[in-house]
Amino acid sequence: MNKRFVGVLLFAFLVASGASLLLYRLLINRPQSAKAAAPVIAKVVLATKDIEMGAVLKEEDVKLEDWAGPVPPGAILKIQDLVGRGVNTKIYAKEPIIESRLTPKGAGGGLASMIPQGMRAVAIPVNEIVGVAGFVVAGMRVDVMISGQSPGGDGNLGPITKTMLQNLEVLSAGQEFKKDAEGKPVAVPVVNLLVTPEQAEQLSLASRQTTIQLDLRNPLDHEVAKTSGTALARLFDGSKALKPGDVAPAAKAASRPRATARAQVVPVAAQMMPPPKKEVPFTMEIISGNKKDHVNFESNQGGK
Repeated sequence: MNKRFVGVLLFAFLVASGASLLLYRLLINRPQSAKAAAPVIAKVVLATKDIEMGAVLKEEDVKLEDWAGPVPPGAILKIQDLVGRGVNTKIYAKEPIIESRLTPKGAGGGLASMIPQGMRAVAIPVNEIVGVAGFVVAGMRVDVMISGQSPGGDGNLGPITKTMLQNLEVLSAGQEFKKDAEGKPVAVPVVNLLVTPEQAEQLSLASRQTTIQLDLRNPLDHEVAKTSGTALARLFDGSKALKPGDVAPAAKAASRPRATARAQVVPVAAQMMPPPKKEVPFTMEIISGNKKDHVNFESNQGGK
């Protein structure tokens, strides 16, 4: 065998061995740097079981355990900060307890702790028809329609139906304030709605003086629709929507008799003091040949 050929093979073997060794060392160093960047394990408070909305936390409901990875924002790190606080959103087992899912300290649990500051919960009596066959449950969004006779309006229109409030949140249905994830119907006699103080006054009056109907809407649909309402008479004449002048204010209706009385007095006063008649001048036309003249006479009195 040629010695020169053997030398070339030996040199190629040495180069390949060196390149393999260098690549091996590079691959070994990469996992070591990844291990150094691993996050530090912290201890956070986790739920030991599923905790329903409105419950009051106890020591046996939570535990302090290691949490691998970044700590969630607002996570509770001490068990003593949780005992006695209410839950406003369902918490699942082995899930970190977040501050935003709890009621303020001292607020307790139940429905009252779930009402935001400045808002009110108003109970509306319902049945299977008013409550949309029982599908109005906690967490749903509804509109409120009222039906009745408008004071001072046109009595010939009959009962009027109008959408009074829109996009209201249902806090509870009956005595249940748990959100039904499956949307199952629940037959209840009362529904609690989350409203402002002004809306609470409107609902209180409407529940006593009119008939209320709830409209179920998509929870993601927050658009407020503009409706003019409809009346019983409009259902039969083909125009279902009310016109602006159909429901007249009471003040406008009360002023109509006074306007009629004034219209009756004005002609009588005019007959007692008639205005002086204007004399119409008498005109004489004189034709002389191709010439034409006119002579005006102011009055025919005095024997003229």
